[in-house]
Amino acid sequence: MNIGFTTSFPVEIVFAAGHKPIDLNNIFVTGNARKFVEEAEFEGYPRNICSWIKGMYSVALTSEIDAVIGVVEGDCSNTHSLMETLKDKNVEVIPFSFTYNRDRKELEAEINKLEEYFQVEHSDVLKVKKRLDEIRKKLIRLDELTWKEKKVTGLENHLWLVNSSDFNSNPDDFEKRLDTFLMETEDRNPIKTDFRLGFLGVPPIITDFYDFLLEHKTNIVFNEIQRQFSMPYLEENLVDQYLKYTYPYSIFDRLEDIKIEIEKRKLDAVISYSQSFCHRQIDNILIKKYVDVPVLTIEGDQPGELDARTKLRIESFLDMLRY
Repeated sequence: MNIGFTTSFPVEIVFAAGHKPIDLNNIFVTGNARKFVEEAEFEGYPRNICSWIKGMYSVALTSEIDAVIGVVEGDCSNTHSLMETLKDKNVEVIPFSFTYNRDRKELEAEINKLEEYFQVEHSDVLKVKKRLDEIRKKLIRLDELTWKEKKVTGLENHLWLVNSSDFNSNPDDFEKRLDTFLMETEDRNPIKTDFRLGFLGVPPIITDFYDFLLEHKTNIVFNEIQRQFSMPYLEENLVDQYLKYTYPYSIFDRLEDIKIEIEKRKLDAVISYSQSFCHRQIDNILIKKYVDVPVLTIEGDQPGELDARTKLRIESFLDMLRY
């Protein structure tokens, strides 16, 4: 079975059950994204709803998805309504929650429920976790090649880490291609840039964001949420792994990780990205308050290239850093 999901969750369970986990976001943004959005709006989805929600709705209906795991707590509040509209289309929906208070017992109960639903033993799930952690170790190396050795671009870093949410439904093939990429990049010369920036927030819906920065001698050497998708802490316990995963929890949990990485990676500044109509836009109030390097906030709406206004704001921000 093809099991779609709305954001990272204990994907080990679906693999252990012998099914294919599919991150709906990745299909949306790498496909005909505008068409997916238009199809959802034609079905009645409002204009002022996040494009990711609309994209996932259309993907779930058109991509041979057998069921959808919706993270109904710890991600987008609109996921509740997404699940209901999919259910109305006879798509099987499976709820999963990360609790707001980061409670260990509650998270363990959610993991147990998902294991029971897919009829898998926890020991089998841990075997899968051990296998995936072998790949995650290599993604840590890729991240080091980005910020420590300056051999990997922000876009390459983004693509590999964001796709580790589902390992493209095939961990063996994913690892094989990752091995080839790592071998190629080890021999590269360091990328020469003026600035080292961090990217905070959900992966961008903007297609040329990283390329535009590189054209202006700036590389993203810290992709915050994408790195979280790769589960970089390598905890032995599944519950511990998803307790350390900062994205579903409070902005203060994220800030703790962000501040450590800013110092470790010697970032000159950060760009804080949020999606239009998303509650996470409010997080920027606290990001600006507690982050000790310059912060530029930008917003994405429809899938596509950077608009002229955002380009000008980025250029002005980089000029400010120069002078």
